[in-house]
Amino acid sequence: MRTSLDTATFVGELSALLEDKLSPVVRIHGVLVDVYGLGVLIQGEAGIGKSECALELVKRGHILVSDDVVEIRQKRGQVLVGSCPEPLKHYMEVRGLGIIDVKLLFGIGAILNASQIGLAVQLENWNPAIPYERSGLDRSTAKIIDMEVPLVRIPVTPGRNLAVLIEVAALNQRLKSQGYFSADTFNRNLIARIGTPKE
Repeated sequence: MRTSLDTATFVGELSALLEDKLSPVVRIHGVLVDVYGLGVLIQGEAGIGKSECALELVKRGHILVSDDVVEIRQKRGQVLVGSCPEPLKHYMEVRGLGIIDVKLLFGIGAILNASQIGLAVQLENWNPAIPYERSGLDRSTAKIIDMEVPLVRIPVTPGRNLAVLIEVAALNQRLKSQGYFSADTFNRNLIARIGTPKE
């Protein structure tokens, strides 16, 4: 094997290539959007509104990585990176509209080749029999390859602005990654207030 590159550069390029080619990989049905710098994997049953939600997020200034099929690789350092299979890049299927080209409609700034996945969102049809999380104290995760990713379940009902809810979930997850848990803080403050004797 010969190269015109110097040794350090060649070893670095070769290591990156081998890591990419040999990393564990899985393809998942869903949509991946970069929201405030956080890769958000949106999943749910067919027709529940994943692509429409992603389209609204793109309109609000966030970045589409992949629609319908997300290719996820587990990289060194316990990192999950999602990307789009080549034939589907920057295209989106929206029921009633068909296939749209996000790059041409919204510009080059609306698409991204890959994003590190930091949050999974499961869209579910509203079921009154299911006790959905209201306090945020319980922490759910989704297993992808052999890693656990924070999971948020959002019930879908007419009139709910899913894009705004996902934006808030992404911002809240960024706070959690910095060590601040709003639900825990609220719970501690409430317990302290209850335990304070009245004058």
